[in-house]
Amino acid sequence: MKKPSFFNRSEMARALWGFRKEFLLVGALSFLANLLMLGPTLYMLQIFDRVLSSQSELTLLAVSLITLLLFVALALSEWLRSRLLVRASLRFDRQLSTRVFNGSFRAYLGQFGQSASNKSRPFSDLNQIRQFLTGPGVFALFDAPWTPIYIAVIFFLHPWLGILALGFALVQAALAWFGQRQTVAPAEEVLKASGETMGDLQGKLRNIEVLESMGMIANLQKRWNRQHAACMDKGAMAQGFINRVAGWSKFIRYSQQSLALGAGALLVIDGQLTPGAMIAANVLMSRALAPIDQLVGTWRGFVSCRSAFQRLERLLDEYPQQEHVPSRAAPTGAISLQGVFAGAAGRPAPILKNISFAVSAGTVVAVLGPSGSGKSTLAKVMVGIWGASSGAVLLDGDPISDWNRLELGPHIGYLPQDVELFGGTIAENIARLGEVDSRKVLEAASSAGMHETILRFPKGYDTPIGDAGSLLSGGQKQRIGLARAIYGDPSLIVLDEPNANLDDAGEAALVIAIRQLKAKGKTVFLVTHRQGAISVADRLMVLRDGVLAADGPRDAVLASLRRPQPAVRTVALVQSA
Repeated sequence: MKKPSFFNRSEMARALWGFRKEFLLVGALSFLANLLMLGPTLYMLQIFDRVLSSQSELTLLAVSLITLLLFVALALSEWLRSRLLVRASLRFDRQLSTRVFNGSFRAYLGQFGQSASNKSRPFSDLNQIRQFLTGPGVFALFDAPWTPIYIAVIFFLHPWLGILALGFALVQAALAWFGQRQTVAPAEEVLKASGETMGDLQGKLRNIEVLESMGMIANLQKRWNRQHAACMDKGAMAQGFINRVAGWSKFIRYSQQSLALGAGALLVIDGQLTPGAMIAANVLMSRALAPIDQLVGTWRGFVSCRSAFQRLERLLDEYPQQEHVPSRAAPTGAISLQGVFAGAAGRPAPILKNISFAVSAGTVVAVLGPSGSGKSTLAKVMVGIWGASSGAVLLDGDPISDWNRLELGPHIGYLPQDVELFGGTIAENIARLGEVDSRKVLEAASSAGMHETILRFPKGYDTPIGDAGSLLSGGQKQRIGLARAIYGDPSLIVLDEPNANLDDAGEAALVIAIRQLKAKGKTVFLVTHRQGAISVADRLMVLRDGVLAADGPRDAVLASLRRPQPAVRTVALVQSA
């Protein structure tokens, strides 16, 4: 049987379609629950129109017992459908959580400038959908189809009461539709403004020492106050409109209860209706309009859930499930770039322009260039975390994008310019948050010249480093990052300014580590400006304005750059190195 095209349009919709049996069962239980909700109405009809007139205690007992059994069945059906939705929501979360994690990770990989709130937005969206699936809004959606059935029963009791109920239902539905049309855009603006405000503040607070030392707290507070006030104004306007819609909804509901009772009393006076039917019609009318009233009350949650669903839908469609990549032999470290153009997200002009070179395994390459020349971008492209907009990056002759990242990761070592460590112990960070291999951790720390320093910490390798390595100095963080990069003897190591925070002893340890890697036949790319690090390189590359200005054996390139013929800015570059 061919599935409806609606459910074929996205991975999120297909995931919901996979729970159709649970939703059908919830619908069946909702049918039973709403059918049993007629029990109180029938009970009142029997009390007013039969028991009171007959004065029969036996009839009262029988009717009460039957109604009690109906209430037990009603409570059981309500409990079962709630339990089904809770279990379905948990399965929905387990089914999509890994995909959302991978999709958000890939989306954020090349967008380092987005706010902190946006980093966790997909997980908040998934949690919001899961919570909505177990909230009152879903029950209102399942109960809403019973509104016309209840109104039909009211028509059966008396046509004028049915017309009154239909009129109130139409007014409530129109109010819900109008509220939806008017609250979607403001609610989205409030969420966006709130996320931007908190993200901006969290980003600033990461540099709290700078703010405090230079007296920037007051300026930050003024800036945050302006953003927060604008966000609060938008929120107040949106909430004010929602409250007005809710107020009108309450007015209509209370008016309906009184007018229905008054209209029923008039019909009783005229002899067109019994007192029991009057009370029953009033209860049925309240029950008929309850789902609509619930929809008005939960509409904001529904709008937020729909927006979250659409955001996750776009995320998963843009970053689909990656196909299984066959395993390959461990790379030797030979790497080549062929006509590579690459840039950063949100920057139209490329940073790297037509970069081509080939480096054999076991070569140490030093990369020079002024700030903004594209050195860090080149490092990210070589390890595959920034894709090339055109051209090819080949590792052992195969595109690096075709490698299985989980299998390739242990064979790649990367030390970024801004060293990022993670909460945990020193050993866990060196071991790349995986299972700690004590021998490999000791080898990596010793190669980075960090072993003796680590032993002086209170708990040695088991010392917690705090959030993002906050308990370490800049040089210690950089050397632990270096140990992490060379952990497990990777084949290709890319070090971006690894000696920026190192003292003379640290730089000497770095040179020794590079020589050891070279002796093991590892390919090392070293982005640096210091002469001591350049001395261990076999090959030298010079980047200028994203173009490979010079490339060749170290001594030959240095000699050519020191001649008087090249441009002054190139000579100045080498002298600064």
